[in-house]
Amino acid sequence: MTDPTIHALNRQYRGKDKPTDVLSFPLADEVQPTLLGDVVISVDTAARQAQRRHHSLAEELRILLIHGILHVLGYDHEVSRSEAIRMHRKEREVGQMLIRTVS
Repeated sequence: MTDPTIHALNRQYRGKDKPTDVLSFPLADEVQPTLLGDVVISVDTAARQAQRRHHSLAEELRILLIHGILHVLGYDHEVSRSEAIRMHRKEREVGQMLIRTVS
């Protein structure tokens, strides 16, 4: 996805008039409890962040996908500092698990 497209989604669904790196849309409900949701990533923003953080675009996309999936699962770093710490720890845990699995 591009910055203009994610910008429009961010404005429509979150009321934030700017592009962002990742958006998550939980979809599970009583009818489809096993349906997790959608994760949308701006490759434009991910590429800039990867360059700034001195790692590959693939690594940045992995980080953003983990972040988005955790949001779909109910983690929310915007709720409180303790929840942000909890989510960050889970991101690192999942990231390390994926690295071990791929290696």
